Amino acid sequence: MKAVVITTAGGPEVLQLQQVNDPEIKDDEILIKVEATALNRADTFQRNGSYPPPKGASPYLGLECSGIIQAVGKDVSRWKVGDQVCALLNGGGYAEKVAVHGGHVLPIPPGVSLKDAAGLPEVACTVWSTVFMMSRLSAGETFLVHGGSSGIGTFAIQIAKNKGATVLVTAGSEEKLAFCKKLGADVCINYKREDFVARAKEETGGKGVDVILDCIGASYLQRNLDSLNFDGRLFIIGFQGGAVTEIKLNTLLPKRLTVQGAALRPRSTENKAMVVSEVEKNVWPAVAAGKVKPIIYKSFPLSEAGEAHRLMESSEHIGKILLVP
Repeated sequence: MKAVVITTAGGPEVLQLQQVNDPEIKDDEILIKVEATALNRADTFQRNGSYPPPKGASPYLGLECSGIIQAVGKDVSRWKVGDQVCALLNGGGYAEKVAVHGGHVLPIPPGVSLKDAAGLPEVACTVWSTVFMMSRLSAGETFLVHGGSSGIGTFAIQIAKNKGATVLVTAGSEEKLAFCKKLGADVCINYKREDFVARAKEETGGKGVDVILDCIGASYLQRNLDSLNFDGRLFIIGFQGGAVTEIKLNTLLPKRLTVQGAALRPRSTENKAMVVSEVEKNVWPAVAAGKVKPIIYKSFPLSEAGEAHRLMESSEHIGKILLVP
């Protein structure tokens, strides 16, 4: 098969499409003929050498995909050859075929094309596990998501609104904010022109928001804490603004704040299977009903993976970027 290979750690130019061996499946895995894979920010970190794949994972990039099942391991009972599916991957999506654990696979929701479904697994599993399973966002609460126009952001807006929350977003251009508004965001904040702490307070009658999903990290940490209501929950899923900072601990105690962090990829096989199962139960009905849609910005052929990475790193996109074999 063909797969995108990182020839050496570096910029987008190090990605090359090469002929490689087909993956071999274990008894609890399935083999998918890839229809499409979607980019994630972690792919760019793996490419430049700062985010190595976990032990036993595919050496190739790609944390999600959609496609058609070509082979099924003997311990897999739910899936059969020919099924159209999407999947959460440990890696290997930037290829014509990929092996994945049977418990990390989802059916294609009604109304979503096989290609576009490649943009669902990572965002759905990330947002559901962090915002809902761990931060317990509930109807009537207020939710702030940074990077509202990203793949994570565009999904988080839709599912949070579907579950009855009031949604605030930050983004860096009027075009991006207008798109977030169209998706249902109640309050859209241009972080380049406005202080998001002041706006969050203003829009909540001085209280602050209940839950924040943050991909920025260090440079936003104190401001995020300042933006939270009593019993507020901050969930950190990225470090685009650095990984080391200082905070005032006396912000945490009086307001009973919770700060959590998580990544999907390092989780155990069993934990991921549990998250995937919860997503199918709680998120897939909203997708099937057309209330939550994958937001696809652009598709590239697999041979142009470098160009796709350049687009992602420019942050000019809204939603997900796909690669198609």
